[in-house]
Amino acid sequence: MAGEASAAAAELEAALETPPVPDVAAFFDVDNTMLQGASMFHLARGLYRRKFFTTGEIAQKALAQLRFRLQGETPDSVAKARSAALSFIAGHRVAEVQILVEEIFDEIMADRIWPGTRALAQQHLDAGERVWLVTAAPVEVARLLARRLGLTGALGTVAAERDGIYTGELVGDILHGPAKAEAVRALAAHEGLNLASCAAYSDSVNDLPLLELVGNPCAINPDSRLRRHAEVAGWRIRDYRTGRKAARLGLLTAGASAVTLGAVSAAVAIRGCVRRRVS
Repeated sequence: MAGEASAAAAELEAALETPPVPDVAAFFDVDNTMLQGASMFHLARGLYRRKFFTTGEIAQKALAQLRFRLQGETPDSVAKARSAALSFIAGHRVAEVQILVEEIFDEIMADRIWPGTRALAQQHLDAGERVWLVTAAPVEVARLLARRLGLTGALGTVAAERDGIYTGELVGDILHGPAKAEAVRALAAHEGLNLASCAAYSDSVNDLPLLELVGNPCAINPDSRLRRHAEVAGWRIRDYRTGRKAARLGLLTAGASAVTLGAVSAAVAIRGCVRRRVS
């Protein structure tokens, strides 16, 4: 009877499983979409507490990033910003940074995941769809978050390494703005996804290329420009912030993304390919 009961339970479980939808996926931004605030700000706090860099170093890089922001994006300014960011990790061991990122995630970031956005991702999973994170943040952070949430994988900014040590160069470029759309388009071609049936979620107007790439875009905790665009376009809008928290996180994301992203993001990304799927 025990054998029959076990077989019956297995049969019932199989019957309840949702059949996979092979050509449909959802893509989620991380900062202020899946995670409250800017992941780079949280990561920089954790690294600073562990004396990964000095106050003088972070101030120097922040000033360089501020100058870059004020001058605008030119080939020369982008190259200088990338060089400044990568100087943090050149010579550091990949294994060392991986351990630090795990610690900092558990210490600071794990409790800052938006429950509403997490529920949306789970809905896609429950429907048999795949779910990827797509972010300018270090791919290590994105991969770790994807693993903890049971998602399919992650795309993020990647720093090159040789023999287990960072070289001070990027693999590709920072996964930001149009680069996200390019990465998702390449992933869709590789995975056989029908982008017209896919969904994308972001808080930032910078992600319009990604949102417009899919058939089901959604603005999550949107900035003012994205909210206006979403309202005109008739997109779904979800805001999980209180008024005070929205203002505080808006400042945090804008400031930290502008200054800390360039200064720290490449410093904590691990090897891989920006367009490679992570299971």
